[in-house]
Amino acid sequence: MSNIVHPVHSSVQLLSLYHDSLVSRVISRLPPNISRPTPTPHSRYTKYWTSHSSLYRKVAITLQMVQYTELLWEMIARRRGEKVRWRVVILIEAIKAICRLFLLRLTNSRPLVSPPLPERDVDPRSAEEEEGDWNGMQTPLSERSSDLSWTMPRTGLSLPCLPDVNDVSDFLISKVLTADDIKPPKALLHRVTGQGQLAEILYILRPVAYALAMQRWNGNKRSWRPWLIGFGMEYGCRQLAKTDFRERLAGGLRGLTGLEREELRKRGWAMGWWFMRGALYENLTQYERLLLSLIKVIFFANTNQALVERFN
Repeated sequence: MSNIVHPVHSSVQLLSLYHDSLVSRVISRLPPNISRPTPTPHSRYTKYWTSHSSLYRKVAITLQMVQYTELLWEMIARRRGEKVRWRVVILIEAIKAICRLFLLRLTNSRPLVSPPLPERDVDPRSAEEEEGDWNGMQTPLSERSSDLSWTMPRTGLSLPCLPDVNDVSDFLISKVLTADDIKPPKALLHRVTGQGQLAEILYILRPVAYALAMQRWNGNKRSWRPWLIGFGMEYGCRQLAKTDFRERLAGGLRGLTGLEREELRKRGWAMGWWFMRGALYENLTQYERLLLSLIKVIFFANTNQALVERFN
C-alpha cells in the first residue's frame, strides 16, 4: 500500500506547489479596482523575499520540493537495505539544512518561517461569484434594493435602512491598523545575533544530528540517546531564542511581532511530536502492551472464578 501512497502524495504536493505559483501570477495581473483580501504577516514577509531575491525563491522552492518527496526517496532507499536507507535520510536532512542556512543568510540572519514560500492566495473574484444565485446568476437589482431601502408611502422616495450595529462594528474593526500592518515586510522579523543566531543554526542542524544518532544506534530502537540528543537540542534552541529576545527587545517577549509569536507557537506545537517519536514512543507502547496483557489476565481470571463459583 505504501508503494502507491508515497508516490501519489509526492505528486499531489508538487502539483499543488505548481498550482500555487499559477494562482499567484493570475492574482498579480488582476486590475487594481478589484479588492483583494488583507494579506497575513507571513504572506507579506515571504512575498517580499520571493519578489526581491530570485535566489531566495529558488532555494525555498528546492526546500519545499525536498520536503514533499523525502518519504518517496526513503521508501525507494529502504528496498536496498537499512544502511542505504539511513544514508539517504542523512543526505536529505543535510540538503534541507543547507537550504535553510542559505535562507538564513539571504534574509540577513532573520529566523526562518514555515513554510518559506507564501501560502496559497485566494482569488478575489471567487468571493464575488459566491454572492450570486445557485445557478450562477446575480441577484436581481430590484430584490437587493428592496432589502436595503424603505419607500415612504406619501412621497414615494426611498430611504436606506440603518445598518446593523454588528455590521458597523465589524467594518470599523476591519479598518483598524495594527503596528504590524504599517511595518515594512522586512521588519516583521527581527534580526538575530549572538546566542539568538546560535539558537537558529542549532535548530537548523538538529534534524541532521538526530538522523546521525538514529543511524548510530539503529540496532536498539529503545535507546534513549538519539531521543535525548534531538529533544535536548530543540528545547535548548527554544530557550536560547527566548533568552535572546528578552535581552535584546524592548519589553522582552512582549515586543515580539505577530509573525514571531506565530512562528514560536508553531515550533512549540512541533515539539509535541517528540512524544510520538523514537525511544519514548517505543518504551511507552511496550508498557502499554504489558498493561493490556495484565488487564486481560485479570479479566479472564475474574471471569473463570465467577464461572467456577456459579457452577459450584
